[in-house]
Amino acid sequence: MLRFIMRHILTGLMTILPVVLTLYLLYWFAVTAETLLGDLIRLVIPAAIYWPGMGLAAGVLAAFVIGLLMRAYLVQRLFAMGEQLIYHTPLIKSVYRALRDFLDYFSPNKPKEYEQVVAITFGDSGMQMLGFVTQNDYQRLPEDFRDDESVLVYIPMSYMIGGFAVLMPRSALRPVNMGMEEAMRFILTAGVTTSASSRPSEKNVQPEKDG
Repeated sequence: MLRFIMRHILTGLMTILPVVLTLYLLYWFAVTAETLLGDLIRLVIPAAIYWPGMGLAAGVLAAFVIGLLMRAYLVQRLFAMGEQLIYHTPLIKSVYRALRDFLDYFSPNKPKEYEQVVAITFGDSGMQMLGFVTQNDYQRLPEDFRDDESVLVYIPMSYMIGGFAVLMPRSALRPVNMGMEEAMRFILTAGVTTSASSRPSEKNVQPEKDG
């Protein structure tokens, strides 16, 4: 009886947690924007004409304007100069660079040909792992790692407790018919949640042909 109850409690938690966490992130963004930007707006305009929600609206507008400005070459250069200062700051540079690289990988501006899900085969054991091709051009790898028969693959760990960037031979990779978001969701939840939807992956990594 206790096992029956616990199983249904876990099922209920797995059902509602994604919704609750998503709503909480949206709530956190709304409250943060309203609190920080709302206080700034009150300093500029009379309190009598301020209405709740102006801080949130200002946050969304600011994100949109920044996105537009980042299309300008001058703004990109200024932003790059600011990042260089961060990259030379001890401790902060390690955290910032890791977050920047991870977010850039899922950026809508990133070339789609590198967004490929692959299955990695380990020897003759039959064991396979899911990974993401992060660098298909060996010319962009460190000099000691340049090999036109290999690609750089990121292997994330379940529940996002870490991951590995591994240089893998193309012959050990097999393109998988999964989208980026679907594969990441599958890995992060250790396969607990699956999606029926899928799309053909772009087959940039071609296995070596015998002969």
